[in-house]
Amino acid sequence: MSTTDAFAAGVGFEPSEPPAPTAALSATGKPLTKRGEATRRKLLEAAEEVFASLGYHEASIVKITERAGIGLGTFYLYFDSKQQIFEELVVDLNRRVRHSMAEAMAGAYNRIDAERAGFEGFFRFTAAHPALYRIVREAEFVSPDMLRLHYTRIVEGYEAGLRAAQRDGDVDAALDPEVTAWALMGAGELIGMRFLLWERDGAGRPPEAMPDEIIDHMMRFIRNALAVRGAGATEGNTDA
Repeated sequence: MSTTDAFAAGVGFEPSEPPAPTAALSATGKPLTKRGEATRRKLLEAAEEVFASLGYHEASIVKITERAGIGLGTFYLYFDSKQQIFEELVVDLNRRVRHSMAEAMAGAYNRIDAERAGFEGFFRFTAAHPALYRIVREAEFVSPDMLRLHYTRIVEGYEAGLRAAQRDGDVDAALDPEVTAWALMGAGELIGMRFLLWERDGAGRPPEAMPDEIIDHMMRFIRNALAVRGAGATEGNTDA
């Protein structure tokens, strides 16, 4: 794997991994036709809107099929239940946000550039799909295993990317990669919440993109956090 590929893999997404399953299956486990894949995608897109606007408990299969413009009976050709489509949606959103980050990181030549590019990819995706926040948080109560899957799929690859950067001398070797990966992921998620999800202009509209100055401030923090320290540096001395 090249250095550039290692950065892309640093969000748990191999550059060769497709942004969607290569062979979507019906509710009976049979491979779908192209038309079937398109119908399944339409249901997932409708579910994203319905779960985001109503929440899991107020959402219904009827509302999802109405939003998708698909007959109620057709739903059961693809999903067994409301919970199954919710869980499939968590997996789908997770795959797509990792793909957005990996694509953004693909041209990076050092870890700091990769961090910025990856967060820019994350913020672009969440600006376009703010439902990610509500759906992932609902998973804590609806399907805790899916909540864990969402975060661990990102962190496992992130940790591997940090380890590779430590070997290359881009990141402080004294940092624990697992703790660092969780810390950086948490920072990105909360900054996105504050400056994308909660922010509104005078007309009540959310921003279309994360402001560059916010990313600049975030990256100053990350550069300081990841900077290689001298051999004599300690926790109380970060000037090395």
